[in-house]
Amino acid sequence: MAPRKPHSLLDWKRRVFALYAEVREIEDPEVGWRRWREVRDGLFSEHPQSPIPLAERGAFGGLPFFDYDPALRVLAEPDAAEPRRLEIATSGEDPYVFTRFALARFELTGEPLELELYWLEAYGGGIFLPFADRTSGKETYGAGRYVLDTVKGADLGEENGRLVLDLNFAYNPSCSYDGRWVCPLAPPPNRLEVGVQAGERILA
Repeated sequence: MAPRKPHSLLDWKRRVFALYAEVREIEDPEVGWRRWREVRDGLFSEHPQSPIPLAERGAFGGLPFFDYDPALRVLAEPDAAEPRRLEIATSGEDPYVFTRFALARFELTGEPLELELYWLEAYGGGIFLPFADRTSGKETYGAGRYVLDTVKGADLGEENGRLVLDLNFAYNPSCSYDGRWVCPLAPPPNRLEVGVQAGERILA
């Protein structure tokens, strides 16, 4: 959808980029997560670019999350994969074009897992990592959540050459709050067969 006020969109993006930069500098991941939630709740309740419909913001009391679980902060080994162009379905009528370029391999509670990493073929590019899991459609948004989206500033950095995938930071796409927004959905390869009870829950 087109931005309602271009200057407010720029402000939103600056704040989100600055927030993730701040979080990357905080040594304690849970402290960083709490700061991330605090700032996002403020943006969602007051900012003109909030995806929460204006009529509902007065009743907005903060985004619901699972409790922080340090076991669900993982480091992923990014392995190059044969590039594959994909049209990923969205909440709208038209798909978005991405290129699968790598696999993020990690262990979650002792189980080896992998998620595909995508490169957005628009807006100058960007790395994107959506996922769904067994909580999707029950405790969490049915179409999946995002943990990495560099176009939007969502990037927790890396440690020793591995990506930080802290699933406690998994968040819902904007279309989960208001159907006017169009968002890419988690494609089949990134639908995990495990339940990830971390990150953002369904907004009641």
